[in-house]
Amino acid sequence: MSFDVHLYRKETMERQQQANDPGFFDNPENLEPFTAEQFRKLSDRLAAYKFAVVRERPEDVEYQHPKYNITVLLTKRGLYFNAGWDPDSMFEAGMTASEFTDSGEFRKYDPQNGGWEAL
Repeated sequence: MSFDVHLYRKETMERQQQANDPGFFDNPENLEPFTAEQFRKLSDRLAAYKFAVVRERPEDVEYQHPKYNITVLLTKRGLYFNAGWDPDSMFEAGMTASEFTDSGEFRKYDPQNGGWEAL
């Protein structure tokens, strides 16, 4: 098992809340793409949090944290944290995703808790 949290642009949250579609996240076209600047800032911020690139492809970049059991996938439409089922890794993944919402551009979605984090 693993613990997952996602980060999307705020426009994705607004669209999902209005959609009334249980399969909303299954359609990539529903997810507002990051701008090139947002993608770069997210990548830079992951590096500042000590995440190291483990695989880079044209469509996504995968990161790993050296201390915690956390992998992160940065795509053009979402940032996906996946933590092992240990309390420290779960806490760090959740807190890091929450901290990334501080600019107001992004919103955290927690599938385990069924929704968006309130700001």
